[in-house]
This record gives sequence, C-alpha cells and structure tokens, in this order.
Amino acid sequence: MKKRWRIKEETTNRVDEIASKFNLSSITAKVISKKNLTDEEITKYLNPTRKDFYDPFLMPDMDKAINRICLAIKNNERIIIYGDYDADGITSTTILKRFFRDRGINIDAYIPNRLDEGYGLNKEAIQNIAEEGYKLIITVDCGITAIDEVSLAKELGVDVVITDHHEPLDTLPNAVAVVDCKRKDNKYPFTQLAGCGVAFKLIQAYSQKLKINENECLKYLDIVCIGTISDIVPLVDENRVIAKLGLLLVKQTKNLGLREILRTAGFKKLDSYAISFGVSPRINACGRMGHQEIALQLFLTDDPIEARKCANEIEEYNRIRQETEKRIYEEARILAEKESDKPCIILGKENWHHGVIGIVSSKITENYYKPSILLCFEGENAKGSGRSISGFDLHEAIVACSTHLKNFGGHSMAIGLSLDTKDFNDFKDEFNQYASSKITEELVPEILIDEVVTEKDISIEAVKELSLLEPFGEANAQPLVMIKGLKIVSIRTLSEGKHLKLTLKSDNSLIDVIGFNLGTYADDFQIEDKIDVVGNLEINSFNNMDKIQINLKDLRKSI
Repeated sequence: MKKRWRIKEETTNRVDEIASKFNLSSITAKVISKKNLTDEEITKYLNPTRKDFYDPFLMPDMDKAINRICLAIKNNERIIIYGDYDADGITSTTILKRFFRDRGINIDAYIPNRLDEGYGLNKEAIQNIAEEGYKLIITVDCGITAIDEVSLAKELGVDVVITDHHEPLDTLPNAVAVVDCKRKDNKYPFTQLAGCGVAFKLIQAYSQKLKINENECLKYLDIVCIGTISDIVPLVDENRVIAKLGLLLVKQTKNLGLREILRTAGFKKLDSYAISFGVSPRINACGRMGHQEIALQLFLTDDPIEARKCANEIEEYNRIRQETEKRIYEEARILAEKESDKPCIILGKENWHHGVIGIVSSKITENYYKPSILLCFEGENAKGSGRSISGFDLHEAIVACSTHLKNFGGHSMAIGLSLDTKDFNDFKDEFNQYASSKITEELVPEILIDEVVTEKDISIEAVKELSLLEPFGEANAQPLVMIKGLKIVSIRTLSEGKHLKLTLKSDNSLIDVIGFNLGTYADDFQIEDKIDVVGNLEINSFNNMDKIQINLKDLRKSI
C-alpha cells in the first residue's frame, strides 16, 4: 500500500545547543529537539529518578480514598479489589494486593470474566460481594462510569473507592472517593496514567500517610511498568518515569511469575518491545480466553513450582488464542475482499470468538487502512469490536449510528458494541452511509519521519546512543530516519517471500536492510536502482561483530 512520507518540522533550532549541553550526537540531538522540551524536561527525559514522581495527594479524592481504606483496616472490615481482565487490570490488582499483603493486611480480589460478564462492575458481582460480607470495594482500571452499580453497592451497605484512568461521564458515581485524573476538576499535573499507574499512586499515598519507607511501593515498579507499557498509554512525563525505572527492575525482578513469563516469552533483550510483544499478549490471552484468574495467580504466587505451572498454562492459552485469531483472520480477510469498495469494512459471522475479534479488527484495519467492525453472531445476539484510522472518529460515528445498537462504548480509535443479529445488515448500511459522508477522499497511511540523515550522521556509537531515548512506545516511538539516494547491491526475499532483505551502497560503505512483511516490494525494485528508505537504525550483533542495520518501514525510487 502506498504511504505518504512526512518529515517532522524543526521548530526550536536548538540541535547544536542540545548536543553540546547534554553531550549527545547530532542525530540524537535532532530527535530530542523536535520534542520541544526545556532543558529541565530533557534532563528528566534522559535520566528520570524517583524524585520525578508527582505528589499523589494532588489527585482528586486521594485523601478521601486513603482515609476510607485506613478506616476499613482499623475496623477489620472485609475489603475486595475489583479489577479488569487485561494486562493493565491484572497488574493494577497485583500491585494493591501484594502491597497490602506485605503489610500483613489481607485484601481479596475479584476479576470479572470477559466472556460471561464483560468489562467493569456488574450488578450480579456487586450482589455477590455484598452477600459475602465485604464492606469496601476498591476498583482498579474500571468504575468511572459505573453509576448504577455503585448506587446498588451503597444500597447493600458496601462502600466503593474508585481508582480509574478512563473518561468520566457528566455525572460521577456516588462513591466514597473517585480517584481519576480525567475528572473535570482534576489538578494533578499528568492525566495519562494507566490504571496501574493510578493504583501505584494509591499505595504511594498510603505509604506517605503512614510514613512507610518509599522503597516499599517503589519495589513494585516492575509490575507497574508491565501494565503501563501494555495499556499503550503515552510514554511521556510520569509514564516515562514509571517505564524507564520499571524496566530496570524488570531485568532483576523478584516476582517469580514475571520471571517465568519472561522465560516463556524468550526475548533476549528485556525492553519495551519485549513487554509489548512478549509479556502483554500472554497476560491478555488469559482474559481473552476466559481464564483471567491464572494471570493474577501468576503474579501473586511466591511458590516457584506454581509460578512455572501458571506460566506454562498461560503459554497454552496464548497458543490457543493465536490459532483462534489466525482462523478468524483468514475468514475475515476473505469476507473483507467483498467489502473493499466500502468506506468501512463491517463483517459478522458465527463461531467467531469475541475475545479475540478486536485483534483481528486491528489487522483488517491495518491491511486495508479503513475503519473496521467485526461482530460474532451468537444466536439472536451479536457482539463485537471496531478499530479506526487517523482522521475518522469511530466513537463519534457509533454514537451517530446507534439506532440499532443495544450497548456500545470506547473512544475515537477503538469501540465495543452489541446488537441484535437481525439488525446487522441495517446497522451496516447505516454506518457505511455515515462513513461515506465523512470519508470523502481516499485515506493514505502516513509515515512521520524524525530526521533525514546521511552516511556521515550514522556510526555504531551514534546508533547505540539512540538507546537513551528508550523505552519506546506510544508518543515516544523509535526514531524513524530517511536516507536518500542509496544504490541496491542485492535484493531478495526471506521466509517464502514474506520478508525483504537488501544490501544498499552509499558513497563509501554498504548498509544492511531488513524489511519485515515487505517481501512484495521485491517485484518493484532491482539491482542498481537508486532508492530512498525510511526505517529504524539498529545494531545487528553477530559473531561478536556489530554492524548497522536499517529496520525498513518503506522505500521508494529516488527522484
């Protein structure tokens, strides 16, 4: 698919100043200069410390939350954590339960089943919690929109402390405390924490209130880091502090479950990539397949045998998830070909697993660069997920086309929805009609390039220095560079045509290039062609030799 290349504009003209002041190479200084950071912010960006955390009591209702928890502990009330089944929710629950367990305080945990109960608080669970004698629920990564459920809890004599990071409605739940920086009256300096980040601030506040050594909450940053990176929140400001400091702990983690899941993931380098593509999918696979309790058990156990058993079970659930996803994707791709002329690809079928169709929707959207909605038909009911592209607000669209929907929610780039199966075609027609009015021209994926570089800009030392910008993730992507006018010396495909392998020549040297999933480009280029390439600069170490390699994202013939 043809992509539009756009180079980030230089607005500060501080490259030389930044390079000199922070002793950086030109290429690293160029990337940082485009982030428009002050010197103080650059220092925090490059070398965050524990002193860079904000005061947790600046969060809305944090004092109320801590006071209610302290009262419950003093009165020996039964307390339960109500979490979520994804990696953010599982790590959030782990942080609170382990922290209080280390204080000798027994707090129980409840994670709803994705397939039977869905996301967030539900009335049946609230009823059961009340009947079992709990007097305080602490939510993590959920609860901000649970107005009816919190009211029910109150009627049943159960108080609720909400900790969440999602967008609130106009009316807040009638809870004892609502700790969420997305509140309109928020004064906390950073609003993009993951759910586990908010849970971490809760134990940080509790530690300050009871004058507990700060190391007692900081030691959980490995788990906070996993949830933060997994939830794809922007890795800037306090999230970057969490991720950068947390990754240092991940490499020497004392959490037996985390050690085991890192072992099964098999990544040699423990960085944000290993978390995003190794750890996160495995934790999420448990929730997707309806076995969320195994992921929580993994992180809570102090028994090495149990930790290995849980990790092996999770590996099996992940394998089943992958097979299920592959089957659904192949079926969806065939159906999508018939819809490729439509502005939005909307598909529905029986025997699709609604725990994984969100991933498939993402892949369909990526392949066709169109919004997509996939629904699984379960008798009279249809339940599904949708993913969008830049420039099309999927949540706004679903609100406008909600005539046939029973439930829906989400944000501009991702939604969940349900409707009656008999209304599928009417919904599909209505949605495509709406999309046609909004998507008036062909949308083309855009590659945002950090810098145009030449052979003189790149050296092994300069490329290694780019690791200072890690951890990479949302809002802090691995730098993309463009190099112009390189000559193709060799070109071939790998893995039965799936990947592209190039050797390119600049004026004075050869550069290796690998293009994952770009094998189809081999038919469009030949030896001696002069090309421009966009990709990430990497070091390929082999036989104790370091060589610069470009991880290719796109290429075109030089003009």
